[in-house]
Amino acid sequence: MAEGVAHDSSSQPAMPTVIVIDDIENPTGVRLDNKLEYEQLNGNPQYKGEDVEEEWDAIALSYTSGTTSVPKGVISSHRAAFLSTMSLIQGWEMSTEPMYLWSLPMFHCNSWTFTWGVAARDGTNVLIRHTTADEMYKSISNYKVTHMCCAPVVLNILLEAKTHERREITSKVKILTGGAPPPVALLEKMEELGFHITHAYGLTEATRPAFLCEWRAEWNQLPRNHQARLKARQGGEIVLRGSSLMKGYLKDEDENAKVFRYGWFFTGDVGVIHPDGYVEIKDKSKDVTISGGENISSLEVESVLFKHHAVIEAAVVAMPHPQWGESPCAFVVLKCTETATET
Repeated sequence: MAEGVAHDSSSQPAMPTVIVIDDIENPTGVRLDNKLEYEQLNGNPQYKGEDVEEEWDAIALSYTSGTTSVPKGVISSHRAAFLSTMSLIQGWEMSTEPMYLWSLPMFHCNSWTFTWGVAARDGTNVLIRHTTADEMYKSISNYKVTHMCCAPVVLNILLEAKTHERREITSKVKILTGGAPPPVALLEKMEELGFHITHAYGLTEATRPAFLCEWRAEWNQLPRNHQARLKARQGGEIVLRGSSLMKGYLKDEDENAKVFRYGWFFTGDVGVIHPDGYVEIKDKSKDVTISGGENISSLEVESVLFKHHAVIEAAVVAMPHPQWGESPCAFVVLKCTETATET
């Protein structure tokens, strides 16, 4: 059972509303004046007079703009949600009764399906009001957090925590990160703090991370900086097909025609396939800087910038150049205690 408190206009608070999770087939028969059935709250078809006719029916509408700043409505199916959830909790090896810290917004890419996944593994949701170093470290320590998901920017928040914000990490915390390829230096520093990082590649159109960087036992013998470079790679391809993909963009047939071709979904992401079959994401095709006919990856330039001891964040874009057509331009955020010059 769960409960919430409702207040009326009087000075005394009303009795809590009790939300009952009951057996639909064999109800308990418990009667309370302030009772609300969980399935009724959850929009169960039995209570709302609606029905899911087949697994391809829509389950969620998520808006994504990517880097285009043009919102697109991504329609996900029940089948995609189920298959994505089951594959991700197995691929990430989420065991039973995980302690999951919500450092990933629930509205982002269907929460990478973990609103369903944590329930499927009989887990506990640890919620925080603000994504700050203090709240995250405190929750990890108090609740013995085992899993969390986040974008690389959150890794920076944990890494740059002040001394009084930190807590001792007594057991390994698994972090699934994605959204942008994290710099190798950042992954290496997080591992030293006691976090176990898994890098995932995906997008809202794929319902969740489409593939993970599967760790190999023989990699444990490699130097830490080499391990960090391997964690920045994923196994898979940049064009996708399968049941976990979206049904399509809402009322946008032109965009659907662009991304769905020959039975495949074209992500717009480009990468290099290594001899061992793993893909290293290099950039989005539209973000590559073409300077004097040479293709320059913004991610590679950012990775070099991150190696500087004073840099905490970096973003590289193309800028006009009178001779070469385009040239990389870097926007850099320095650590609060550091200074640096352009050279």
